[in-house]
Amino acid sequence: MATSGKLEKMLILAFENSKDAENGGTQEAKDRFEALINPETYTLAYKVKTANGQGQGTSSAQAKFEYTMPEELTMEFLFDNTGIIDGKAKEDGIFDEVNHFRRLLTEYQGNSHEPYHLKLVWGNLIFKGRAIELDITYKLFNPDGQPIRAVAKAKFKGSIEEKKRTAQENKSSPDLTHLRTVKAGDTLPLMCYRIYGDPKYYLQVAKINGLGNFRSLTPGQDIFFPPIKKTKKSS
Repeated sequence: MATSGKLEKMLILAFENSKDAENGGTQEAKDRFEALINPETYTLAYKVKTANGQGQGTSSAQAKFEYTMPEELTMEFLFDNTGIIDGKAKEDGIFDEVNHFRRLLTEYQGNSHEPYHLKLVWGNLIFKGRAIELDITYKLFNPDGQPIRAVAKAKFKGSIEEKKRTAQENKSSPDLTHLRTVKAGDTLPLMCYRIYGDPKYYLQVAKINGLGNFRSLTPGQDIFFPPIKKTKKSS
């Protein structure tokens, strides 16, 4: 059954650092790009890093899991000044629009000394990362040689803070960093008990997470539980 509603355009928001990209929205973004038309397709690629190791007494190598690599997103963006798509034909070429897009994705920023961190938002897709490839193909020209249509193919690599990536591996060892989402009824001592087998580490976890009031946890909030050197329980 068809659904009705407002047409949402693909939006790219640019931020100076990964923390802002993680939590920020349109108000906090330093720059933005809205697609002329939404992409017909996009590709998400997931890869796992492995190392080959041969066990003693065996004749074949077995791929050993090391870690999950950041996902990659590939999609195409259309630039068009013919007016066929939006009914707004323009005599000027599309260099300014394409250059703005290129700068947003790849240009070195003086304040942060690196290109922007990006957040791509469209429907269920919320992708945070960096542009790693950009190919622009000019396809249609005015009589004077000015391009009036182009297709930009961009590839993005997901970016995530190292401690968060490690936490999301969600391995069972208490010696590894864990990321847990607060559920209704959770308390920090209770969550510490689940991870470390002892609730007494809640003050250390509160400090690491910058929690001013560890008694007031919000459902949906993410809490990091890092490796903690355990002390002997007092008898």
